[in-house]
Amino acid sequence: MDDTSQLLEADRRYLVHPLHHPDDHRQPLVVIDGRGAMLHDADGREYIDGLSGLWNVNVGHGRTELADAASAQMRRIAFASAYIGATNEPAVRLAEKIVGHGYSNSAAVYFTTAGAESNESSFKFARYYWKIKDKPEKTKIISRVHAYHGVTLAAMSATGMAAYHKMFGPLVPGFIQVTPPYAYRWAGNEEPGIGAADAVEKAILAAGPDTVAAVIAEPIMGAGGVIVPPPSYFPRLREICDRHEVLLIADEVITGFGRTGRWFALGHWGVEPDLVSFAKGVTSGYLPLGGVIASKRVHEAIETAPVDRRFMHAATYSGHPVCCAVGLRNVEIIESEGLVERAAEMGRRLLAGLEELRDLPVIGDVRGLGMMCGIELVSDRHSKAPALGLGARVTREALMRGLLPRIRPGSADPPVGDTICLAPPLSTPTETLDRIPEILRAAIVASAM
Repeated sequence: MDDTSQLLEADRRYLVHPLHHPDDHRQPLVVIDGRGAMLHDADGREYIDGLSGLWNVNVGHGRTELADAASAQMRRIAFASAYIGATNEPAVRLAEKIVGHGYSNSAAVYFTTAGAESNESSFKFARYYWKIKDKPEKTKIISRVHAYHGVTLAAMSATGMAAYHKMFGPLVPGFIQVTPPYAYRWAGNEEPGIGAADAVEKAILAAGPDTVAAVIAEPIMGAGGVIVPPPSYFPRLREICDRHEVLLIADEVITGFGRTGRWFALGHWGVEPDLVSFAKGVTSGYLPLGGVIASKRVHEAIETAPVDRRFMHAATYSGHPVCCAVGLRNVEIIESEGLVERAAEMGRRLLAGLEELRDLPVIGDVRGLGMMCGIELVSDRHSKAPALGLGARVTREALMRGLLPRIRPGSADPPVGDTICLAPPLSTPTETLDRIPEILRAAIVASAM
């Protein structure tokens, strides 16, 4: 038995994977090396990393600068508590950087270790804020169908994908899900974004505005199928939240740190949230780190609270010095290499190449913003009937041709087709980027024609 076979045997015996079922793990990809936008497996094959790992390796693989930053910080001090009464320089400097690149109303950062933890923390920030404002009944959270906010218990309850609920219910009380801003469902509506946002307002009114703490929304729904909102959606949603005294949480776990061609994505529509959840791109996945950006009004509530109403939220690894040192160096790379601007330019190039796939009869939609694109597969272009199962075949064919994408399985209710999700590293070379539509065309033709 060779080394890879021994490794896979141990894997089957000892490791429980995310989204685990053994039928899906009969021939796993064993990645042993990565450079830039390319991955190499144990058999020597090379692949374009079409999803930047899991939407997170923004600066690309193999960046020795990030390894050096981790090593240097470990040699100084590997761990130091950031609980009140103590601090460390990497956490302070990274928080300062993030606020500088955030929204104009951004004030301060609380660090976590992952996106789900960031969203869990955002829910607590929202509830805390309303308790400080002497409105303790405002506890409910509104999210959208197809949204992904993580799968810890409260985050799972906000996630709008039934597959994640089935074996772990019941959900946490007080979470409400509404229709997402998926434009074709609002056919005939002159303002599809307003129609979708008004669905949120109806939910607020039905629940009672005095009971709703926050609305959480991804600027672009990532794992839900790269759903880009109509331009009117977020301005209308911000106005609705303001009118009903509801906080707006931007889940920018995927969209933050340049992914869409801006440091944070709601800037595309001139909207500022009250809280921002982030993770993934803050370290480009080199170490686990996430956080919450608090707006000025939320931060003021924390800073001016009486001692007996202090912000009693904590985590051992909040502000971990090594993770923050890597995050700081990662942000410096994004700045110095102009990767935010590059994501905007190269994202337009990638989307234009993918648009050429529309001549294939199984393509129901091509959408994206920055280096974040989705190709929806359908069985009937006119009715948008999902082509369920086609995405898995396309993924296999793409992998054989040297591209590693991710498929968002479709659903019949509400209808959305299998969607090929793409989010390559922001640093992906032009020639590599141009190969992605070519490989996908061949993979789709081989799978569906």
